Amino acid sequence: MTGLFTLSHDAVGTIAVDSKQAILEQLSQRFAAVYGLDPALVLERIEERERLGSTGFGRGVAIPHARLPGLARPVAVFLRLEAPVEFDAADGMPVSMVFGLLSPESAGAAHLHALAAISRMMRDEAMHVALAEAPGAEALYALLANVIDRDAA
Repeated sequence: MTGLFTLSHDAVGTIAVDSKQAILEQLSQRFAAVYGLDPALVLERIEERERLGSTGFGRGVAIPHARLPGLARPVAVFLRLEAPVEFDAADGMPVSMVFGLLSPESAGAAHLHALAAISRMMRDEAMHVALAEAPGAEALYALLANVIDRDAA
């Protein structure tokens, strides 16, 4: 699925973790497995960005993101957590949904546009509820694909 970023079917799932660090590690592993990236480099770049300030954006959502050499276009991973995890979010609430974004190192505006699109999607109340209540990875992917494809049109 494409639009401002690519979200592969295999990049969507539900995970059980108990810490922010575990979330970032799982996110890095998923990016590596789905998009053929180096998991250590992905983790290093995401952690580097996280040190600048938490990407926990509120309402139970975190959007860890970074720029990475060797990417042709922005790619994403969506993980729903089995139980909320503390993430130092702006509103102090733990997160239960994580939408990771990696962009090419040179993708200035493209990275910002993709982040803005994810932010809009995660602020939409109906979408937020639908993602929280989706029965599994297939349903999560279908919901996200619908919005991303609609926004790309």
